[in-house]
Amino acid sequence: MTTAANLPPVSDEAIVIGAEESARNADRQNLRHGRAKLSAPLTGLMWLIVAIYALPLLWFILSSFKPGSELFTYPLSMIPREWTFQGFIDAWERVDFAQYFLNTATVALVTTVLTVFFSACTGYALAKYNNPGTRLFFVCILATTMLPTEVILNPTFTVIRDLGLYNSLSGIIVPSVLTATGVFMFRQFFLTVPDDLLHSARIDGASELAIFFRIMLPLSRPILFTLAIFSFQWRWNDYIWPLIVLNDPKWYTLQVALRSIVGAENIDWPVLLGASVISILPLVLVFFVFQKYVLNADVSAGLKD
Repeated sequence: MTTAANLPPVSDEAIVIGAEESARNADRQNLRHGRAKLSAPLTGLMWLIVAIYALPLLWFILSSFKPGSELFTYPLSMIPREWTFQGFIDAWERVDFAQYFLNTATVALVTTVLTVFFSACTGYALAKYNNPGTRLFFVCILATTMLPTEVILNPTFTVIRDLGLYNSLSGIIVPSVLTATGVFMFRQFFLTVPDDLLHSARIDGASELAIFFRIMLPLSRPILFTLAIFSFQWRWNDYIWPLIVLNDPKWYTLQVALRSIVGAENIDWPVLLGASVISILPLVLVFFVFQKYVLNADVSAGLKD
């Protein structure tokens, strides 16, 4: 049986190390308690902001399930007293909603694909090729963000008309392909990619196109999906430009068609609310499907220290 007298003596160094470890554990515990006390009010504030932003949206969605006679009855209630889907049915049947939906989806999808591709190409060229005038060209691209949209509507319309693209979906797509925001996002990301990665690929015999499509684009996947979400949202919600370019109702997009539901004096609110809710469903679906891809990329993958 081991007794206290038979135990090995504890050195002073071990006592000091144990005391330091205990002090560090105490500091970590105090730090955790401090962060918990600080995060509680911040979390509460964030939930309050979420509630403030979500309340109008929730009211809008629930109102689409109310009959017209209940929308303006007093006292107002958020929860419908009588649930109905008639507004959605009328919105789909009374107007050519399927055609408008198809037109908007075509514009949004085609424009998003072209925007992501050309923005990536331009951003890569501006980030990795130091040709004379490259920085000046990039500054000129950024300068376009300082111009209000209304300023360039007239010259853009003149170009689209002269190209024969007036009153067509192509007239909506072409001017929206390249955006300064997309070029800026890709250029700033590609600047963070080490040049050694490109040099190694060139030494291995990879062509410039292979480097771009097999290395740079996969690395920029977070930027790619982020810009795709933004671009799809911009084109889906676009109203002013389609209103100017489109004249034939068969080419109307959803936003222009929704405006046609609003009369000069009388507004069919159940139909308008139902159509509006249907029109935002693709945006919600796109966001929840692709948000998991918006992550940080490991730009140093494949490199050794």
